[in-house]
Amino acid sequence: MPDNFVRRLSCRPRLAARLCLLFVVAAVTLLLLSAGFRALTLLAIGAAGLAVTAAALWWALTHRGAARVAALALAVGAPVAVLARYVAVGLLWAVLAALVLWALAVLCGRAALRGAARPRAEQPAPPPQRPFLIMNPRSGGGKVGRFRLSERARELGAQVLVLDPDRPTDIAALARRAIAGGADLLGVAGGDGTQALVAEVAAMHGVPFMVIPAGTRNHFAHDLGLDRTDPSRSLAALTGAAVELRVDLGLVGGRVFVNNASFGAYAAVVHSPDYREGKIRTTLDMLPGLLVHHGGPRLTVKAGPAVLDGPQAVLVSNNPYQGGDPAGAGRRERLNSGALGILALTADSAGQAARLLRGTRGRRGGLTTLTAHVVVIEADAPQIPVGVDGEALTLTTPVTCVIRPGALRVRVPRDHHTPPPAKPRLDWRELLRVAFARGGTPHPELGAAAGPSRPPDDRLDQEGCTGDDR
Repeated sequence: MPDNFVRRLSCRPRLAARLCLLFVVAAVTLLLLSAGFRALTLLAIGAAGLAVTAAALWWALTHRGAARVAALALAVGAPVAVLARYVAVGLLWAVLAALVLWALAVLCGRAALRGAARPRAEQPAPPPQRPFLIMNPRSGGGKVGRFRLSERARELGAQVLVLDPDRPTDIAALARRAIAGGADLLGVAGGDGTQALVAEVAAMHGVPFMVIPAGTRNHFAHDLGLDRTDPSRSLAALTGAAVELRVDLGLVGGRVFVNNASFGAYAAVVHSPDYREGKIRTTLDMLPGLLVHHGGPRLTVKAGPAVLDGPQAVLVSNNPYQGGDPAGAGRRERLNSGALGILALTADSAGQAARLLRGTRGRRGGLTTLTAHVVVIEADAPQIPVGVDGEALTLTTPVTCVIRPGALRVRVPRDHHTPPPAKPRLDWRELLRVAFARGGTPHPELGAAAGPSRPPDDRLDQEGCTGDDR
């Protein structure tokens, strides 16, 4: 189904909710008419196949050699066996049709509950008079030289300092000296760790900050909507074709982070000597042993009234990740929500892993997702390893993480990409309310329930909906 159609459907939440319920009823009716009470057996077989597949995938992830091969074979064989059973009883067509109807129900349900995320407040930004940029020539495999970033920035009037990779440099001190010399914008072409160091100075002095995605992952740039394939496009922020955003900053132990601070197994990966040379490869290589045999300090997480005891891995992010991505490799829909995101992972058995892979969250195992303004990480050790925006640190416990709402002014090109709203989790009680409430009151996340109704008009909101649609 085209994405544009889904967006238009989200403009009519009551219609979308009713279609969702209709597709659910149709799926159940189809199974009952074609299989009778055997439909319950078919559902049980499918659920069992899903559980076996999830457990086998976890086993493959946490083991090597022959055990991994056997687990992968089981992960493939389980769904094949389920399909074979459906074929044997002559009901494969009914199951597939029911799955299609269920997929349509999920699509319509999410469209009904889809929040029209508040757009980031953007202000027109005049060109800076004395911009100062710091560039790391080794970041991202040499993107500074490959895209001629220093030359192009100088042509736009920026003072550029290209770091000497063979000489250790105090990045924050360079930024402070630039401010003292009259710089009215600070920018970095480098990794997220370097971005955070300069962003802290920019926020402290109230000057705009500029991100040039010349690192490896460019996580912060990604969530700002910048083009990571061509970092030279971000130089438009030095011209009149720029806008200014206000975004939050996180602090861990008094140090700023723009993406996340990791603890436990996550931090152990960051502290590996091989991490900087191959982040993804190192993570995949170390993950099996860390998840099952992690022997670091025992952690306790306090986030508001919530207390999590003994998680193996904890990720505290500057604004929550969409969908609660346990790897912290997802996207943040917003950078100005004023809240920290917390992901705590506990998965030391195949059963817990199966629940995690199926998306189950809870305090008893799997993935726990929270939001808070302050997070305290306690441990049974005086110091613990911490990964801060990919940089390996050791901090004294307890470690406190806080959020500084709207602390950083960021200049970005006017044509930067705005991320789509996150997919909401299906709330069947809310769907019933949306479907049958008088006036078709949308889900609170849509924002319509938070204030007085507006008269219909022909203006488009960020979802492409007019007042008449609503």
